[in-house]
Amino acid sequence: MIPKLESVEYVAGYTIHVRFEDGIEGHVDLTQELWGEVFEPLKDIEMFRQLRLYKELNTVTWPSGADLAPEFLYDQVVQQNGTADRPVTGG
Repeated sequence: MIPKLESVEYVAGYTIHVRFEDGIEGHVDLTQELWGEVFEPLKDIEMFRQLRLYKELNTVTWPSGADLAPEFLYDQVVQQNGTADRPVTGG
């Protein structure tokens, strides 16, 4: 199952906050991911800050044409935070 992105926000530096429809959310530090022809322009912090959620394609995009797969972001939330933040539900 491909995780469905619900929101994305710029935090600081090269860190974004993502939230998925299943309640998983957290910060993702993309500092080490900004290499190669597509991502190199995002080292300009003003360009990086222009991220947006492209709901139709379920991805994070930038005006430069760069984008990130939701699966990658989901895995990063889990890896970088140790455990994903899940909403508390009563039962």
